[in-house]
Amino acid sequence: MLLADMLALYIKTKNFHWHVSGPHFRDDHLMLDDQGAQLLATTDLIAERVRKIGGTTIRSIGHVSRLQRVLDNDADYVTPLDMLAELRDDNIQLIERLRQTHELCDENRDVATASLIEPWIDEAEGRVWFLFESGRRSE
Repeated sequence: MLLADMLALYIKTKNFHWHVSGPHFRDDHLMLDDQGAQLLATTDLIAERVRKIGGTTIRSIGHVSRLQRVLDNDADYVTPLDMLAELRDDNIQLIERLRQTHELCDENRDVATASLIEPWIDEAEGRVWFLFESGRRSE
C-alpha cells in the first residue's frame, strides 16, 4: 500500500504542477516539479526493496487505484492555495504511514528497510514544510 500511496501522491503532485496558476506560478510550478521528482525516485526504491525481500508489487494503474489511500483530485480547477494545503495534508498522512511502516520493520528486525524509510520521512517532512510556508502567503 505504501508504494500505491507514493505513486498516487506523485501523480497528484504532477497534476497540480501541470495545472497551478496565479501570481506565484513559477515558484509553485518549480516546487511541485521538484517534489514530484523526489516522490518518483522513492517509488523505485520501495518497489526494488519489496522485490529484494521476496514480495511482489504494483502491476498496473488499476492496481494502484485499488490500494492507494491518497485521495485523487480530478477537479477542473483548484486554487493554488488549496493545492498546496491538500498536498501538505497528504504528505502529513504519508509521514504517519512511513512511521507505521518503520515500526513494522523494527518489529520484524528488518534493519535494511527501516534505514531506507528514515530519509523518506525526512524528505516528506521537508515537503510539508515547503508546502506550509508557501501556503502562508496572501493572494
